[in-house]
Amino acid sequence: MTPEQLSDVIVSALQRLVDEGRLSLPDGVPAQVRVERPKVKEHGDYATNIALQLAKKAGLNPRDFATDLAAVLAEHDGVSAAEVAGPGFLNLRVAADAQGQVAAHVLEAGADYGRSGLYAGQRVNLEFVSANPTGPIHIGGVRWAAVGDSLGRLLTFAGADVTREYYFNDHGAQIDRFARSLLASARGQDAPEDGYGGQYIHEIAADVVAKHPDVASLPDAEATELLRAEGVELMFAEIKASLHDFGVDFDVYFHENDLHASGAVDRAIARLDELGKMYEKDGARWLRTSDYGDDKDRVVVKSDGQPAYISGDLAYYLDKRERGFDRCLIMLGADHHGYVSRMMAMCAAFGDEPGVNLELLIGQMVNLLRDGQPLRMSKRNGTVISLEDLVGAIGVDAARYALARYSTDSPIDLDLDLWASTTNDNPVYYVQYAHARLSSILRNAADLGVDHGLDRFDPGLLEHEKEGELLRALASFPEVASRAAELREPHRVARYLERTAAAFHAFYAVCRVLPQGDEEATDVHRARLVLVDATRQVVANGLGLLGVSAPERM
Repeated sequence: MTPEQLSDVIVSALQRLVDEGRLSLPDGVPAQVRVERPKVKEHGDYATNIALQLAKKAGLNPRDFATDLAAVLAEHDGVSAAEVAGPGFLNLRVAADAQGQVAAHVLEAGADYGRSGLYAGQRVNLEFVSANPTGPIHIGGVRWAAVGDSLGRLLTFAGADVTREYYFNDHGAQIDRFARSLLASARGQDAPEDGYGGQYIHEIAADVVAKHPDVASLPDAEATELLRAEGVELMFAEIKASLHDFGVDFDVYFHENDLHASGAVDRAIARLDELGKMYEKDGARWLRTSDYGDDKDRVVVKSDGQPAYISGDLAYYLDKRERGFDRCLIMLGADHHGYVSRMMAMCAAFGDEPGVNLELLIGQMVNLLRDGQPLRMSKRNGTVISLEDLVGAIGVDAARYALARYSTDSPIDLDLDLWASTTNDNPVYYVQYAHARLSSILRNAADLGVDHGLDRFDPGLLEHEKEGELLRALASFPEVASRAAELREPHRVARYLERTAAAFHAFYAVCRVLPQGDEEATDVHRARLVLVDATRQVVANGLGLLGVSAPERM
């Protein structure tokens, strides 16, 4: 029995009390009841405080309410015990056969086990990474690549129609510095003082020179423009290839320059004008963002007639909404905290709801350690650690898992020696090894000719304490996946997988799954094989949400 199924049982029990006139709920019976694993496992399989929540409305003492509800619940075939604790908590124990049905439910659902309709019918635009095309993706962007792609998988798993979008910053001062750096390299000169260094600049410049041998001798303006166009294209192709190799692909690559070339900026300003949100002052045009929580109004068009930086944000947000997206999620680096209030004010100025139509996620820094010491430099980039550096050190799976394993609210220190190791101290190895071990058990069962089809499955045989713990872990996966999507926290899935792997190893240590020697396979063996198969499926589903492989052999 999953928590969702137990919730339905409790709702039905409440409705029975109402129908029999033993309970009065002016607001009606709730559609669902939250059940949780108790902190002390001796208290039962699940617990709920629904009596404490509803007692006042029902005009009852919470403990009396809980006692009446417990009596009805105890009559249900799937509930072996319902006990009142404290001021009105209910501790519930699920019957072995009802609990064991979870394994069958997992196998029937397969790769869809855990899917929900939480965001059914909603179109979500998820923008992440969006690194400037002036160099390889640095470690901060790599964190968003892992977390963003995992979040996209989670939102899709929760029913959303997700579009992954990369905002290609090909307009502005950073591109000018990039082009001038390439020109300096092409001419054998030192990089400009405000330019970009690193071996990659020389590699790109050399590629352009090979294609256009006379570029270095062209007039500055002509050479710079050629290097800008060719260099940005080469750099962006490398970025896309690196992300693809990391398992991250985007549905849309949106060019910032298109906003200015297409007139989208003017259209956004005109829309805000129509809404009465713009005014003129000191020769400039301003947006009334202070009316919506910003610390001051923002200049949209400067006194010289040039668009201010926020003008692109206005145009881009409006473009997304006009493309039909209900939710626009943007993942930003730690240096963008001051950006949040103006963006939310911009959202409200368009008549939308901040936090719903527009949501900004801020990620903290990543530090890499080797031999206990921080890594500061990349040989190729000259300044920062890149995606290639990380993958080269620990591999794609470990890198994705490590970066998605922690809350984005917190900076993280990644010990490369740990994440490259093949020991149980390495979290991704621990989880992947569990999947490989589960797969091995199933292969061995097939070699022995032991069938574990659901037509011969007796869930009531899974009555060992460790079997129950593993079944409850499997039962909680749908809620974990939904909460991870709802809270934008993929790390919940990683931590869940580690707990489930631990529950499996504890089960396997005391519950013999396969017959030994000339022993005949029993229904207990078959039931445990169903549990093993279900566990393998859930671990694979969870790893898939993180974009990490589920190896069958290690």
